[in-house]
Amino acid sequence: MPRYAFRIEYDGAPFAGWQRQADQPSVQGAVEAALARLEPGPHTIAAAGRTDAGVHATGQVAHADLTKDWDPFRLSEALNHHLRPAPVAITACARVGEDFHARFSAIERRYLFRLVARRAPVVFERGQVWQVQNALDAGAMREAAAHLVGHHDFTTFRATMCQAKSPVKTLDEITLEEIALPQGHEYRFALRARSFLHNQVRSIVGTLERVGAGAWAPEDVAAALAAQDRAACGPVAPPQGLYLTGVGYPANPFG
Repeated sequence: MPRYAFRIEYDGAPFAGWQRQADQPSVQGAVEAALARLEPGPHTIAAAGRTDAGVHATGQVAHADLTKDWDPFRLSEALNHHLRPAPVAITACARVGEDFHARFSAIERRYLFRLVARRAPVVFERGQVWQVQNALDAGAMREAAAHLVGHHDFTTFRATMCQAKSPVKTLDEITLEEIALPQGHEYRFALRARSFLHNQVRSIVGTLERVGAGAWAPEDVAAALAAQDRAACGPVAPPQGLYLTGVGYPANPFG
């Protein structure tokens, strides 16, 4: 059976997450329903990461095995037609080998978290960013984030229901960009690693926000990491600011 990889973009707001659920809308369910309009199902697609409810993606990757030998462009066009009006789009499609797996072949995942600080409510990007009232100290947040880069036990920064076998991960990069807005500031946290624990990114950003607000010192983040205790973590950032922006593979399936 021919295997196809898809790069998928979606607004996570109306979904209960990526993973198919019996009684709630999911991104996986929307894509599988669109596939069923093209070929008899049921279809099961595998994704690089199972994003939570409210989390967005600009670069999710999934794969599916189909019976028909589709031209990738025609397949993506047909899927986008049947995905309407759901806020989900196939932005790239490629025929891949049987050894390609969207999750297990991945060697890197990239996330972006958008935080906006301003007094007036966000209007046009409501549900797309985390909003706080007051400006943050970007320098202090960068200093704190540096303690988290590298190979560590991230027990403090993972959800209690995380199913990963080990809390030890290598966080390759955290960068923070501060953007001046007409009314306030936007802070963009970019994180890169081979894989992440459940709620790891949101836990890190929520803790860094406390540093930026002056409630924590940068060295408090190092102490929280060393504690290897979930209770030592700061608040968990809400899901609406988080985006899965890309997945890396030994060979880019989309060229």
